Amino acid sequence: MKIHAKRWMACLAVLAAPVLGHAQSCTAQTWQHGATYRLGDVVRHSNGNYYKVVNVGANGSDYTDPTISTWYWQPTTCSSNGGGGSTGGGSGGTCNAVTWQQGSTYRLGDVVRYTNGNYYKVVNVGANGSDYTDPTISTWYWQPTSCDGSGGGDGGGDGGGNPGGGGSFIVSEAQFNSMFPGRNPFYTYSGLVNALSAYPAFANTGNDTQRKQEAAAFLANIAHESDRLRATREYNQANWPHYCSTDWGNTCAPGQQYYGRGPIQLSWNYNYKAAGDALGINLWANPDLVATDATIAWKTAIWYWMTGTGSAGMTPHAAIVNGHGFGMTIRAINGALECNGGRPDQVQTRINFYNSFTQIIGVSPGGNLGC
Repeated sequence: MKIHAKRWMACLAVLAAPVLGHAQSCTAQTWQHGATYRLGDVVRHSNGNYYKVVNVGANGSDYTDPTISTWYWQPTTCSSNGGGGSTGGGSGGTCNAVTWQQGSTYRLGDVVRYTNGNYYKVVNVGANGSDYTDPTISTWYWQPTSCDGSGGGDGGGDGGGNPGGGGSFIVSEAQFNSMFPGRNPFYTYSGLVNALSAYPAFANTGNDTQRKQEAAAFLANIAHESDRLRATREYNQANWPHYCSTDWGNTCAPGQQYYGRGPIQLSWNYNYKAAGDALGINLWANPDLVATDATIAWKTAIWYWMTGTGSAGMTPHAAIVNGHGFGMTIRAINGALECNGGRPDQVQTRINFYNSFTQIIGVSPGGNLGC
């Protein structure tokens, strides 16, 4: 796959699409302009939708309307943790997560309350469940979370409780939000988690360090390719008609263009065809799915990560899990243009993202960062 390095000249401004939350009972308060809310608070907007505070400024998140700011707010469903108050929050509501007990078995998605007062969610399970480790020790089985009423296991051997749903990614939603605070709301965390099913080995191979390094490496490279997840489509529209190759029997669907889209800025008709064939989606005939369906967009990025080799002779996935370092992932993605002194500025940008993201998720970046 040929990924073209791009110099980003502008930013996209897209409002978050509302997400309806119709919980039967909900203590989230109605959002009020000028009120201050705390991180994690949920409010009900006048449009009937619910929004959660995902970032706060120096004085809270009182500065912007939830339908405008994707920095302070993200659409959510109404959960029983309630909304914030106008004097600095207050989580309100109740929570049915049970207290974690050593030896109890919990199911994927269960949420428990630990003795330190914090909540943890099961994000991976072993052959017999997640009963082997303390939530404060294992980031493989558990991730810190907020109590959202999804419930934990009942402490019995059968797992009990209500599964909290969701998928499993070694980078938490809070960490993802920290990495991409100004991203286009199209790039949802849930879309990324849903896309993981396409390649289960992605960021899920080897030990904890390898899994975190792979996740950070992937996110660092797409941060560079997509202008920190601000671009859903290639900014330079003058290039849009120029990605149709008829070499080696390739064709282009009538009326379709194959410019860069999605986290990896998938480009060229043959790459859309190959990605679509691998994922079971006709992207050749409908390439704009990569800019309109978040899960598909994330799947195309993971598809290249797991299958493309570029000038590296190995996939980015193999580069990390086999200990070749972050620099080899750059070679696999755009080494022909950037490595060996081609674009040291571009290489350094990728490295800077990687160093930042490994710090956020708490893992050493390892060696061999450049190419």
